Amino acid sequence: MKKIIISKLFLYKHRFVIGYILLGLAFVGLLFLVPLIAQKNLSSAEMESAVSSYNLEPDAVFNGDLVNLPYRLLQKVSIMAFGLTPFAIKLPNILIGILLGFLLILILNRWFKNNVSLLASILMILSTLFLSLIGTGTPLIMLVFWPTLLLWLGSKIQGEKRPEPIFCFAFALSLLFSIFTPYMVYFAILCVVFAISQPHLRFVIKRLPKIPLVIIGLFVLAGIALVVLSIIKAPSVALELLFAKNFSTSEFLHNVSTGFTPIFSWNNGPEGAFLSPLISLPTFALVLIGLFSTTKGFFASRNSIATLLLIFTVVITGFNPSSIVFIIIPLAILVAHGLKYVLEKWYGLFPENPYARISALIPLSILFAVMILPNLLQNMYGYRFNPSVAHYYTNNLSIIRDKLTDETIIAEPDSLEYKFYKILEDSTEIKVSSEITTSKALAFLKKPEKKPEGYKLSRIITSEKSDNSDIIYLYTVVEGE
Repeated sequence: MKKIIISKLFLYKHRFVIGYILLGLAFVGLLFLVPLIAQKNLSSAEMESAVSSYNLEPDAVFNGDLVNLPYRLLQKVSIMAFGLTPFAIKLPNILIGILLGFLLILILNRWFKNNVSLLASILMILSTLFLSLIGTGTPLIMLVFWPTLLLWLGSKIQGEKRPEPIFCFAFALSLLFSIFTPYMVYFAILCVVFAISQPHLRFVIKRLPKIPLVIIGLFVLAGIALVVLSIIKAPSVALELLFAKNFSTSEFLHNVSTGFTPIFSWNNGPEGAFLSPLISLPTFALVLIGLFSTTKGFFASRNSIATLLLIFTVVITGFNPSSIVFIIIPLAILVAHGLKYVLEKWYGLFPENPYARISALIPLSILFAVMILPNLLQNMYGYRFNPSVAHYYTNNLSIIRDKLTDETIIAEPDSLEYKFYKILEDSTEIKVSSEITTSKALAFLKKPEKKPEGYKLSRIITSEKSDNSDIIYLYTVVEGE
């Protein structure tokens, strides 16, 4: 009988390729499935984002309307293509999230061995923090996307003796578009400071072709000039790009505390739009192990990057607590470091014993099940049943689209609801008004102080997501009047 050599088996030889393919398929499926099941409702932040995106003008670049411009343009196209629906509002995040997930996998695969990068990728892209981010239809995801893209493009430049010019151009374009996202100006400065302070990166930059370097410089200068012109026309742009709309220096420490609390709340999470904990306790243990292991080689690129990104996370969280989502990037690196350290220590105990290596699959499988399954279940049910989070989201839009046809919605002038539902006029027969107009049916978003003349209350539409259950008071014309 011919002896079977495990190393020559097809499944063994291609185990990492197969693993990445299965991970990619599961990841794409989850990104489309989870937001539609778990986060199919909308928050006020998502409504504001939809209004801002839909009202984006063609000359926005010249009028100073630059904040989150790339994302808003994508969301505007999505709403125009599919109408005002929860899916259309969240679709940009799903698409960007797919690309972001693959970029994280590529970065980890470039810095770590296949087994470590595969396991770390699974943990991060199936974490509560990541799934929550891609299921929320706001530009917040760009705060993670741009740095991840820049890090990957930077690794493609750094890791080659003679980098391809295409990666230099892509890096320049990404850096240009990224500065339209709040706080990315700081990240661009951080990239420059890090490149100057890192000896290896200085050596790589010196060896880059001069023409790509000049083009990169021109792109960056063009972006800075555009931002400066926008600030001159609209000074509020500077506050929004550098800090936050309502930022106050006295609230810096409070914002840091508010932002980091959902990470450490493993029992009862605080009230907010994010589920708690953002990462599971076993994953957090791996992060601590990874942070400890990086102290032995701080000046290695990936180690110093992780530490500097953690510091950067603290700073921008002080400006806006929602910016805590940026921590995905350093956490991914530290989780990979932690896994690398644990696997090396385990295999170091039994360097020549194949049975010990195989037996490690059992506790690893249990550990991964403990870290991943609770995250998925938390996302599936937390947004609907967690009282500290659920009331931030409503299903009013879905109910209005299902229950109303050609009625006129009455909302307070200049309110968010008025601006948001006004978008429906372009894709449905529903009208929106701030005053009572002639119509066969009027739909009030809250109980009117007095009954409109010539109308009678015909129906009260309710929702389980509303504190008082009633969300729409429907009045129809009284016959004969």
